[in-house]
Amino acid sequence: MIDSLMESSPINLRKLEKSARSAARQAYAPYSRFRVGAAVIATSGRMYTGCNIENASYGLCNCAERTAIFAAISAGETAISHVAVYTPTPKPSSPCGACRQVINEFGPHARILCICDSRERIESTLDALLPDAFGPKNLAPSARKSGKSRRRTQPPK
Repeated sequence: MIDSLMESSPINLRKLEKSARSAARQAYAPYSRFRVGAAVIATSGRMYTGCNIENASYGLCNCAERTAIFAAISAGETAISHVAVYTPTPKPSSPCGACRQVINEFGPHARILCICDSRERIESTLDALLPDAFGPKNLAPSARKSGKSRRRTQPPK
């Protein structure tokens, strides 16, 4: 679509795409058999991958994009700049609403690359996929201060 959206070097983008495809092989998808892979680049430059993980209680499934982002955040990253999503389809699929919201939390201006089994692709930004998104900026200043939950010093009465 628009090459200028992807500001990383072509080598990094190829690696990001290859990593997303590879991550799909790790998917746990016994119910849908729809194996999705994702890769993210944190603002540190490090790459993290994730796959979809299904559960017999369908509401507890986790998408590949969120798995990759959670891996990055668990490793100490604080922000992401790029997301690649691979779906085993003839046409690319963009992230679901829940994934868009999580991407917004850690990369409100992230570049999004959606790839599939054909040469078709979607290249966009999170801003374009989720305009006027709700996020940390919408919370009261006291809720945004630390970005972490406050611990209670005493048990509730």
